[in-house]
Amino acid sequence: MNNPPTAAELPAAGLSLSVIGTGYLGATHAVCMALLGHRVVGIDVDETKIRSLASGTLPFYEPGLDLLLRRMLDSGRLSFTTDFSAASGADIHFLCVGTPQMPDSPAADLRFLDAAFARLAPHVDRDCLVVGKSTVPVGTAERLTAFLQLSAPAGARAELAWNPEFLREGHAVEDTLHPDRLVFGVASGWARDRLAACYAPIIADGTPVVETDLATAELVKAAANSFLATKISYINAMAEICEATGADVNQLATALSYDNRIGGRFLKPGLGFGGGCLPKDIRAFTHRARELGVGQAVGFLQEVDAINQRRRQRTVDLITEMACGDLTGVHVTVLGAAFKPDSDDIRDAPALDVARMLHQAGAKVTVYDPQAMDNARLAYPDLAYAKSLQDAVTGAEVVALLTEWDIFRQADPAALGALVQLRNIVDGRHALDADAYRAAGWDYRALGAPNKLPAPVPAPTAVPAAAHGALMTH
Repeated sequence: MNNPPTAAELPAAGLSLSVIGTGYLGATHAVCMALLGHRVVGIDVDETKIRSLASGTLPFYEPGLDLLLRRMLDSGRLSFTTDFSAASGADIHFLCVGTPQMPDSPAADLRFLDAAFARLAPHVDRDCLVVGKSTVPVGTAERLTAFLQLSAPAGARAELAWNPEFLREGHAVEDTLHPDRLVFGVASGWARDRLAACYAPIIADGTPVVETDLATAELVKAAANSFLATKISYINAMAEICEATGADVNQLATALSYDNRIGGRFLKPGLGFGGGCLPKDIRAFTHRARELGVGQAVGFLQEVDAINQRRRQRTVDLITEMACGDLTGVHVTVLGAAFKPDSDDIRDAPALDVARMLHQAGAKVTVYDPQAMDNARLAYPDLAYAKSLQDAVTGAEVVALLTEWDIFRQADPAALGALVQLRNIVDGRHALDADAYRAAGWDYRALGAPNKLPAPVPAPTAVPAAAHGALMTH
């Protein structure tokens, strides 16, 4: 892009923006755009969510975002409403509506996105830009462009662009304000310049801008997530080979990471990926490719998905092996419920899926997570939940680390060992110091890692009543 606007060229009062959809993506985007100096109204049909955001309370957990939300509300630049007419007069409308997997198909469910466009269209009555940020099948932007220009009072004066998001839960603010790149899928120079003005401070900081057509912008997110999923499943496939040969998948991953053509990021063996993006995005991508007659081009993604799902059953198998082949009545503590640390998101969470399978196999399962307990209880009411790490591990016969929160990584193996009934641990994320656990008398197991005998169990030591601090490694 030639000569993008600088931060100094942004109007003092900023642009007027509407953000349709105030879930994880939309709320984060609205807050961060207000931080850049724009006047932002967030709009959603969910009255409970809007009341929460308008009062300064996030309806989900994201480090640092709650403080920024309250700051931007106090600044007067940010507001929230259920009234779509509040979008009238905005320079740019951002669509941040979820596109989950269909209940009975791998395809993306676009009903919520379509409904949002239908509600917004009557209020698009002037020259403006409507920008999709949702992850959608290629071809969606072309269809929605026709709908918008037919339905909106502005007609052809309303233009559609696509600006995919690349947020990582737990790092959403950083990823919005300091992204690796900005992708502008546009049909005109006017649309490009309008987006550049919106993101001027970010561009001025040196963030690369990739200008594409609409179809390419739609493909970027699906292609990126498919690549990341493939890399994760690749090292987990290697873990299966390591288990069959006695090799060590961690040493293998380290050796591979020094090859600069491969790199070490996402080359982390373990339980596999989950959440609301990677699983459903690779399935939707595969489904759309089949619709376009090029399904064979991404057929490998089915095996990527299958490898990922196998990790969950293999984790259950490993826990069952530690229980001498029978989980009936065995006290298993599952550490983690969110699909990743620094999040309370349990969508397609591997930890809870494993906990469910253990429960179905007859185990007495207790779950603890620093942030996702309320969500987990709602989704899996049959499981037991602990109030603290100490409560969770007390009396356990097998401990399974399935979400790599720092509180679990930093726990003292000796202090934990004084609380459990049996020192058996399965590290589903290769997040723990295996040598330290074995030295403390634990039978430590991990997917793709050789099984080694633990050290002799040291004499038990008394654990103070206020033992939460004692569980931490100093």
